[in-house]
Amino acid sequence: MENENFVVLKNVCKKFGDNTVIGDLDLEIKKGSLVTLLGPSGCGKTTVLRLVAGLEKPTSGQIFIDGEDVTNTSIQQRDICMVFQSYALFPHMSLHENVGYGLKMLRLPTSEIKQRVDEALKLVDLEGFGDRFVDQISGGQQQRVALARALVLKPKVLLFDEPLSNLDANLRRNMRETIRELQQRFNITSLYVTHDQTEAFAVSDTVIVMKDGDIMQKGSPTELYKKPASMFMANFMGEANIFPGYFDGESININEYKIPADPTMIEGFPINEYQIGVRPEAILLTNHGEESQRCTVNKVAYMGTMYEVGVTWHDHEILLQLNSSQFDASLSDHAYLTINPTGLFLLPFNAQ
Repeated sequence: MENENFVVLKNVCKKFGDNTVIGDLDLEIKKGSLVTLLGPSGCGKTTVLRLVAGLEKPTSGQIFIDGEDVTNTSIQQRDICMVFQSYALFPHMSLHENVGYGLKMLRLPTSEIKQRVDEALKLVDLEGFGDRFVDQISGGQQQRVALARALVLKPKVLLFDEPLSNLDANLRRNMRETIRELQQRFNITSLYVTHDQTEAFAVSDTVIVMKDGDIMQKGSPTELYKKPASMFMANFMGEANIFPGYFDGESININEYKIPADPTMIEGFPINEYQIGVRPEAILLTNHGEESQRCTVNKVAYMGTMYEVGVTWHDHEILLQLNSSQFDASLSDHAYLTINPTGLFLLPFNAQ
C-alpha cells in the first residue's frame, strides 16, 4: 500500500550544544503535495529542511521518507534534490553541463544525459541555452537552471531553501508560478522554506507556521488567514485590527456596532465574549452611517493599487486597506465605517 504521508518526522529534536532549536516536532507531508515552512528568521524552519535533507542529524526522533527510516542515512541515500537560495551553479560549466552534472555522477549514458537535460531546459523555458555559461544569463534564468538541475534527477522529494529571495518582485512572481506548475505537473513531494507570506500562499497546498522551533498552526493558506488560532498568528498572517466584543445570537457586536454573523462562526468558543479580529481590507468608509460607525480619519497613504488609511474609532486606532477605486478622497475628517463580516475572525478573550 502506498504511503499517503510520504515524509514523516516523529518527535524530532535538534540541539546545537545546549541550545534547543527544534523541540519534539511532528511533521507529515502527503505524497505529491507542496508544504511550506513559514516563519521569522531563527524560527527553525531551515533546520527542519536540513534534517529532512540529511545535512543535519536529529538529536532524537525519527525521519521517514516513503515509509523508510532515513534518520541516520546521508543525503546521497535519500533520493532528494535541493534548490538553494544561492543557486550553487558551476561557473566554469555550460548550462547543459550544470543541469547534467548529477546524471553524469550516476554514470548514465551520454545520449540519455543529453536527452534528459534538453527536456529539463525546455521545461524551464531555456531551450537552446545549453551552450551558455552562468555569467551570460540573468538571475532569474540562473534560478531556472537550478530548478532544471533538480528536476532532471526525478527525485522522490524536492526541497526549496528560500529559492526566490535573491530575485526582484516581478521575477519572484514568475518563478513561483513556474515552481508550482512544475511541482503539480510531476506530482513531486516538496518541502519549501520561506519567510515571505505571499510566496508561501502562492505555491503551497499546506503552510506550516513556525516560531521558536515549534509549529504554531498549519493549514491551507485560506484557513490560516481567515481562522488564525492565536494572537501571534493573527498578526503574523497580515495586518489585523483587534477589538473586544461579543455575539448576541445574531450579530457580532463591536463598540455597539452590530455585524450580522453566522452562528457557526462561534463554534468551539465556550463563552460569548471574544477578541474579534477585523482584516484591514474588510472595512469600507462612507459619508453616512449610524453614530456607532462614526470614526475620524487621521492619515492617508497612497500605495499605488490601494490606500492605507488610519482612523480612530471609539478610541481604537485601526488600519484600513482600500482599493484605489473604493476610496473617496473627498471624505472629511469624520467618516463612517462598514465592516464586511467575511473579514472577521474570533479569538478567545485571553488569547496570546
